Amino acid sequence: MRAAVVYEHGDRDVIRLVDDYPRPGAAPGWVVLRVGATSVNYHDIFTRRGMPGIRIPLPIVIGSDVAGEIAEIGKGVEGWSVGERVLVDPLPCEATNGLFLGEKLDGGRAEFCAVHSEQLVRIADSVSYEQAASLPIAYGTSYRMLFTRGGLRAGETVLILGASGGVGTSCVLLAKMAGAEVIACASSDGKLAQLGEIGADHLVNYRRDDMREAVYDIVGKPRVAGTGGVDVAVNYTGGKTWKETLRCVRLGGRMLTCGATAGFDEEVDCRYVWTFEHTIIGSDGWRRQEIVDMLSQVEAGKLEPVIHKVLPLDEIREADRLLEDREAFGKVIVTPRTVDATGPA
Repeated sequence: MRAAVVYEHGDRDVIRLVDDYPRPGAAPGWVVLRVGATSVNYHDIFTRRGMPGIRIPLPIVIGSDVAGEIAEIGKGVEGWSVGERVLVDPLPCEATNGLFLGEKLDGGRAEFCAVHSEQLVRIADSVSYEQAASLPIAYGTSYRMLFTRGGLRAGETVLILGASGGVGTSCVLLAKMAGAEVIACASSDGKLAQLGEIGADHLVNYRRDDMREAVYDIVGKPRVAGTGGVDVAVNYTGGKTWKETLRCVRLGGRMLTCGATAGFDEEVDCRYVWTFEHTIIGSDGWRRQEIVDMLSQVEAGKLEPVIHKVLPLDEIREADRLLEDREAFGKVIVTPRTVDATGPA
């Protein structure tokens, strides 16, 4: 089968497109999907480059967010039929021996992909493969961070750093759905204009303007009397940005984090943490019900995942580049099917 295969760690040029990669079979308890769409995440980039302390079996087909059609069913699989449209929950489970799809098991950057039946989630006919594949890692992570862990409520003000990426745009959409006021930060006026179109109330160009001073202009400087600052700050970028982010958070406010795409070695001025009684909340991944809930919202027309571009498998290096060069606004999707040139751009 045709697949994008990584045989060694490195830059994008290590990705090789091959036509004769072995097609997976359906082992007992497993199914084989005819892949419809796979989204690109920073996790894919890190897997390709190599992650300290995590041994990746090579060669590997990357791609964790996968949607498609069941093409083959293994022995012992019940409740599923060939032809059903499904989304894969890529979180490791006991049935996969704790192995992560697209990291330790071959993933969705191919024509076919084998997954355990316990990982399947049905998708309605009205939900596209591209929409479904956008959800697990980015939207699932954002949903859990904002609500399950962060307790975001209607009427609160939320500051979102790195708002133009997959996690960032999903945070903007989900926060607005909850009735929050959103301050979105991005690196260009073009991206900020798009963030305004999907609902962000205030826009900050952090390359041109001082982020902290811009936030103060919007909500005021935090005071120990309780005025000023944002209720919630979302910082999944890292890269020496925690110190300034925390200085934007109001008395009793929260800072949420689910990653560190720009670097994990942070600086924190602890005086602000105790003086303003901040709560720093970590969030890791998602749970199955959170994905099911968001699929229902997509089906009902309440949530429309932001898709930057849908690319054919032949352009997998370009798909990775869009994330690495921070050009993508929303999700980048890869599909082995023919791409309609009039689709998302």
